[in-house]
Amino acid sequence: MIHLAWLVPALPLLGMILNIFVGRRLGRKGVGLLASAAVGSAFLVSLGLFISLGGLPHGVHQAEQTLFTWIAAGSFHVTVSLLIDPLSVLMSLVVSGVGFLIHVYSIGYMEHDKDYRRFFVYLNLFVAAMLILVLANNFLLLYVGWELVGLCSYLLIGFWYEKKSAADAGKKAFLTTRIGDVGFALGILLIFVTFGTLDYSAVFSQAPKLLQVGGTTATMITLLLFVGAIGKSAQIPLYVWLPDAMEGPTPVSALIHAATMVTAGVFMVTRTHVLFELAPFSQSVVAIIGTLTAFYAATIALTQMDIKRVLAYSTISQLGYMFLAVGVAAYSAGIFHLMTHAFFKALLFMGAGSVMHALDGETDMRRMGGLIRKMPLTGWTFVVAWLAISGVPPFSGFFSKDEILAAAYHAGHPILWLIGLITAGLTSFYIGRQVFLTFFGRSRVAPDLEPHVHESPSVMTWPLLALALLAAVAGFVGLPSANGSLIQSFLSPVVGGEGGGSFDLLLALLSTGVGLTGIFVAWLMYSAGVVSPTRMAARVRPLYNLLWNKYYVDELYGFLFIRPFRRTAAFLAEIFDPWVIDGAVNAVALVTDGASRVIRVWESGYVRNYALSLLAGAVIMLAYFVLR
Repeated sequence: MIHLAWLVPALPLLGMILNIFVGRRLGRKGVGLLASAAVGSAFLVSLGLFISLGGLPHGVHQAEQTLFTWIAAGSFHVTVSLLIDPLSVLMSLVVSGVGFLIHVYSIGYMEHDKDYRRFFVYLNLFVAAMLILVLANNFLLLYVGWELVGLCSYLLIGFWYEKKSAADAGKKAFLTTRIGDVGFALGILLIFVTFGTLDYSAVFSQAPKLLQVGGTTATMITLLLFVGAIGKSAQIPLYVWLPDAMEGPTPVSALIHAATMVTAGVFMVTRTHVLFELAPFSQSVVAIIGTLTAFYAATIALTQMDIKRVLAYSTISQLGYMFLAVGVAAYSAGIFHLMTHAFFKALLFMGAGSVMHALDGETDMRRMGGLIRKMPLTGWTFVVAWLAISGVPPFSGFFSKDEILAAAYHAGHPILWLIGLITAGLTSFYIGRQVFLTFFGRSRVAPDLEPHVHESPSVMTWPLLALALLAAVAGFVGLPSANGSLIQSFLSPVVGGEGGGSFDLLLALLSTGVGLTGIFVAWLMYSAGVVSPTRMAARVRPLYNLLWNKYYVDELYGFLFIRPFRRTAAFLAEIFDPWVIDGAVNAVALVTDGASRVIRVWESGYVRNYALSLLAGAVIMLAYFVLR
């Protein structure tokens, strides 16, 4: 089965190509089914690769498949090759599996969109790009996938380009992530300069010999790589694009937040952990940035009223948890949370999309309420995702989140552990707030919409049920045992035996108590009515305004960067270009034209004029010699 690994990214690409050329003939249903089947087939092949890993010879945990030589110039040699190991196979299963469910869901969600075929073309390309990224066996192919997911995010966030806010959000995502990609590209160049190759196995095997622990080169390489991760995975200070990405269709939000794009940074740090372990300072930066981002984004989510923006800030926060894990060398814990997060976050976004589908695009939670009575499948699956992200046992988030917190505590980072613990309480509160405002209590739906509220079609609810099941039970692969959990054992050939955090019952009970407290407070404020949110906000008005306005970071970036760049661009376009650039070109033309007018008098083309000129010249020269 290993020899069929190339089919994993190739099948979504094939689906994309077929829909481009023959999709018009297939009709809407055919387009959606073809795109979904392509990704579903990639999942089945990934499942075959997972099974095949167990059939490799004893002591062999990976295989490579070289498709062709890409670049051969002197000593620089790059192939298009795939690396099949536990990390890449697990990521392929998550990307293609969750991606398949999102594709099926999209058949119903995008049913009436005029650009239905274009949407599925982009969606297939997005999944294919992420699969290239996770299966690459060298940094250059990784970079190709890295840039392709950036392109796809631009295309899909700005999918409804006729709407200015969507077009602006697409450009914002593209430009913001490009800042990180510059650092990422420089990191790859420094790797080539240092090692003379971009092949993973060669770089990782040579790294302990060529790099000093804590040395400048190791630190520079890893920090530059992490700059790329900050952009792609929306960490401080380059997180600002992700909340605006909500302008795209909701299935796009689910795909970006759960299975593609934003998880690329966590995967990359895990894949290059050999380099990061040679740079302790960089590891500390990763852990600190992740922890601060987790807390920071969670505080903003406390006050947001847009059902999708709450989830966007939740994603930023949960990604921070993952970076905390990989920053303290708990790599399997980080990937474990990446997997469980893919299930419950896709479920949350698709549940939000189901609500929007029923409410004619409404996203303000103040205009919802009581929806679980008319949308029970959407409502109860959303509750499952809420319990999972809140870390309530036995749901999946309990196992993955607690493993991260335990790893941070036992690695000697009590402050980071405490911030992570507080963030867990904030998470259960703001998602609980979202659940109570949207699905419980009295209905605040607009009177004209109220009679039309109904459950989404089965093509949208079946993926919700599948994800709810995964969000409920996937955590059991992290059950602690004497030899480590199943997921730790599976990933250990890639990340080493120390890759996971150790389960600590006391810490788990503490974090569970904090999570349940957050749920209880949300119930008191938004369901029982014991505490008035309005009065609470009034008592802390300055703090509330700060959180409501997202710490004014967008305004600060606008003042420091966007407006100066726009003024500079206006100066270049309106003054420098027409007066200096065009002026210089026009001046050359004017001088040439004037000179040609003078020369044209002498260069008339008449022989008699030339003869007269020769005679006049001869007379003048003769007179000179005679009279001197």
